Amino acid sequence: MDCPRWLPLESNPEVMTKFVNCLGMRPTWQFGDVYGLDPELLSMVPRPVCAVLLLFPVTEKYEAFKQEEEEKLKDQRQDVSPDVYFIKQTIGNACGTIGLIHAVANNQAHLDFEPDSALKKFLEQTSKMTPEERAAFLEKDESIRVTHESSAQEGQTEAPSLDEKVNLHFIAFVNVGGQLYELDGRKPFPILHRKTSEDTFLEDAIEVCKIFMARDPQEVRFTIIALSKDSY
Repeated sequence: MDCPRWLPLESNPEVMTKFVNCLGMRPTWQFGDVYGLDPELLSMVPRPVCAVLLLFPVTEKYEAFKQEEEEKLKDQRQDVSPDVYFIKQTIGNACGTIGLIHAVANNQAHLDFEPDSALKKFLEQTSKMTPEERAAFLEKDESIRVTHESSAQEGQTEAPSLDEKVNLHFIAFVNVGGQLYELDGRKPFPILHRKTSEDTFLEDAIEVCKIFMARDPQEVRFTIIALSKDSY
């Protein structure tokens, strides 16, 4: 049986904010672009930041690194907190939605939801599931699928066809219990990177993003988006 495919989500903070708002997350936190990696540009990002999304190209170099990392971490067990919410990606092109779920699921204490929020309901229903069970549950969740489809059509660029191969991929960085985690639905488990804090989280996540960029120095297709408390 073929795995289901969705239209890819554009790396557009307004579209992403509208997407989670449509699913019942109140607009007290919003997605916004990170325009550069130097301290001056990072200081323009509204604080606090509770999640960072990275869109990057899946190149041969990256795939080779991913394979190596997986082998290494199978032997060296990471001490991953049971509080980390992690979901596998089994739907083609759904990495944007998986990234948003990772960002929201691991920050529920900070975020506000409407009483009938479809997203909050999904997180509650899947809270005790394995990453694989969550993925299967998402495949059947009509409200998230329909919202994803309409959001994918809303970007500034024309949405590619369902069959078009998209080699850009979203992952999320979150702070759980003072540890910085990389959450990627294509990987078998969360990646624990380093200690972090609410105050240094954005800078710590950016340091990891720089490693992704250094791996493919010829590539320019990197986008960083932060989930920040609305400062207005």
